[in-house]
Amino acid sequence: MTTPYQQQGQAPVPPQTPPQQPQHAPPQPYAQQQPHAQPPQAPQYQAPHLPPGYVSPPPGAPAQPYAAVGTYTSPIPVQRTHLGNAIASEWTKIKSVRSTIWTLSVMVALVVGMGLLVSASTSDNDYANNPTTLPGFFGALLGQLCVVTLGVLVISSEYGTGMIRATFTASPARSRVLTAKALVFFTLAFVTTTLSLALVVFISSGMHSGPGVMRPNNDQLLGATVGVGTYVSLLGLLSLAVGSMLRHSAGAITTMLGVVLLPSILPAFLMMSPSLADLGVQMQKYSSPFALAALFRIDDSVGSGWSQLGMLGGITAAALVAAYALLEKRDV
Repeated sequence: MTTPYQQQGQAPVPPQTPPQQPQHAPPQPYAQQQPHAQPPQAPQYQAPHLPPGYVSPPPGAPAQPYAAVGTYTSPIPVQRTHLGNAIASEWTKIKSVRSTIWTLSVMVALVVGMGLLVSASTSDNDYANNPTTLPGFFGALLGQLCVVTLGVLVISSEYGTGMIRATFTASPARSRVLTAKALVFFTLAFVTTTLSLALVVFISSGMHSGPGVMRPNNDQLLGATVGVGTYVSLLGLLSLAVGSMLRHSAGAITTMLGVVLLPSILPAFLMMSPSLADLGVQMQKYSSPFALAALFRIDDSVGSGWSQLGMLGGITAAALVAAYALLEKRDV
């Protein structure tokens, strides 16, 4: 007897047995089920992200500052700042501000222009008793006002615009900032004024070289160039100290104009009174026009001008000491 599969030529299919159901083991204690299992452990300590070079404290150790547990070496070269950096910063600021260029240009134009005008309008006979350095006197009288104005603006302009905060943030040592400003400004004012006066002396000596012309000696040349340049620069340095104390451009400029002009005007009123005449004479002697005239050797009765220069130096030093004290005491 053949099956249908045999009739069709197919292989017979073996009978399938039903799948056996798994036998469940009886429950056992926890230790018998997992004999090698360990109790749960606490999460290990993971230090936060630290810069390279720091050593993190071990787990369980008391928290300590990073400086106490390790050292850090910056990949960027670090250099301690000093006065030279402050001077470089102040030089960059003073040469990049338009007011500096305009003020010094006007000062040079006044000194050289007035010197040329006076030299061209005088003859050789006018220098029989006066040295040929005389034309620079008139330009120095006007040029000193430009230096006074620039001295105030060097520091008061930063207070007006608020840039002084950025300056003191970059250089927290405030005395260093004021020292750098004073050195840069004094050097710039001295070099510019002295070179302008030397140019006037050179031009005037070339224009008046007759036989009856009084040739200036070394003391007269030194007083008309280096002496006057120092006097005008000290006035500008005094203006910088006043600007640091007042922190207001208009107020500081007005104060310095009074310091320069008042000793020249007030003695005329003091001499009207017999009891105040001596005070008026001394005040007039140490006023700016008389001090410049003494340095130019126009009138020997008022001295050589070095005593007036020394007095101005003392006043400027006292004003700078006060400026340093107030700068450290007051807030920005």
